[in-house]
Amino acid sequence: MSDQELKERLSVGEDCQNLAEYLDKFNFPLELMQSAENLHLLTCDLLKDLRSQGLVYAEIRFAPQQHTKTLTQAEAVQAVIAGLEDFYAWQKEQADDRTDLHAQILLCLMRLEGVSDKNWETVKVAKEFLGQGVAGIDLAGPENEEVANRKFAPFFAKAKELGIPYTIHAGEAMGPESVKEALAMGTKRIGHGIRSMEDLELIKKLVQDQITLECCASSNLNTKIFNDISQYPLRKLLAKKVQATVNTDNMTVSQTNLPREYKLLESIGLTSAEEKQVYLNAVNAAFCDQAEKERLLDLVR
Repeated sequence: MSDQELKERLSVGEDCQNLAEYLDKFNFPLELMQSAENLHLLTCDLLKDLRSQGLVYAEIRFAPQQHTKTLTQAEAVQAVIAGLEDFYAWQKEQADDRTDLHAQILLCLMRLEGVSDKNWETVKVAKEFLGQGVAGIDLAGPENEEVANRKFAPFFAKAKELGIPYTIHAGEAMGPESVKEALAMGTKRIGHGIRSMEDLELIKKLVQDQITLECCASSNLNTKIFNDISQYPLRKLLAKKVQATVNTDNMTVSQTNLPREYKLLESIGLTSAEEKQVYLNAVNAAFCDQAEKERLLDLVR
């Protein structure tokens, strides 16, 4: 397979039409992520990459139920945690002036039909490893009426009972109603949520309840939610006091990273003051303890 063919298997092009086509790109690399050794290696390499970008805190997501050809979900999570620990050991040996990167893991439940048992297992595994590298859970996957967020409410009611923090993908392929369903499930963070701008009453609720939006500009352009970056409403959200943040979604699929996302948004006028607010919003929403939040806040004071 040539480099160009590999790129086409892993990343979307300008002809990507929707979220479904975007998600199709996850299938090929998943074939290589079915052993503890590979998950361990990939996690460590990913974190080295994030550190090289200048990141100081990250929450990386994966769905352990997608890595169970030879592993249990718990074994998949243990492999990722081992990769995190190896990264920390490597980081201690680096003789450079970079600020340390701290990272945690979010376990994704899948927004699919017929995976209830697997999703329940993910909740159980999240509780088992909470505070040992795992910081919370997420709900990810296709977004349509057949797998509407409200149909997954019992999993998040249980997570709340168990004290597991969570975020929920919403307001991406579907509109404001998807966000409202996620809010009804008690989430304080929304993956994407960008189509909340279609409902000004919802925007007021996001501000009032201090809900954080995890905005991903390149991904939203890839999936044709917006046709041009000039349409992207991040600055409008910030002006309305919504706790918006800047994220990458999948770096490989979107051919991006966090510095590139900021440069993209700077091209439509994102100011240094707005960037600082985005950073503060991210610290406020992070699933980490107060000591870590203070470390992160000290970096911008």
